[in-house]
Amino acid sequence: MNPSRRFAALALVAASFVATLAGCAGAPTVADYATQTPAFDLKTYFDGDLVAHGVFTDRAGKVQRRFVVQLKGSWVGNDGTLDEAFTYSDGKTERRVWHIQKLPDADGHGRYTGTADDVLGTATGESAGNALRWNYTLKLPVDGKVYEVQFDDWMVLIDRQVMINKAAMSKFGVHLGDVTLSFRKP
Repeated sequence: MNPSRRFAALALVAASFVATLAGCAGAPTVADYATQTPAFDLKTYFDGDLVAHGVFTDRAGKVQRRFVVQLKGSWVGNDGTLDEAFTYSDGKTERRVWHIQKLPDADGHGRYTGTADDVLGTATGESAGNALRWNYTLKLPVDGKVYEVQFDDWMVLIDRQVMINKAAMSKFGVHLGDVTLSFRKP
């Protein structure tokens, strides 16, 4: 390999390494929000009727789909049900019913698990301060096929009525797009 090609290859490897380190060093954790208020308690916020408005943007940031979600949450002790009815801008509808369990807190953080018919395995969540991070794999139907897509949701409580949710979607570690929702509780 000639010296200029070797230098270019080393530069590319070094740039990738630095980018990887920078990405890892700056990744947020729920602990980063521990002192933020108001405190986000999933049981309290997702209890009763809510409405959310959202968009799906592709990896370039272009809006591909708009939707509204009518939600109804209910709890018996630490077991909750969150019934979500989606209506998309193209008229299609979808329903997802989450069964959520609040686990004992650890390290001052709230812990949750959840299941739904179109979720592969069990979703996990952790909260601190005004934020909750929710991770799961969704069985996403597209053009007659079903894809297993990973969701990394970040929910941030703005005030007692409004919560913003941003979910990064990926497959095999490749970023596919984002879902952004604004929830409102009466």
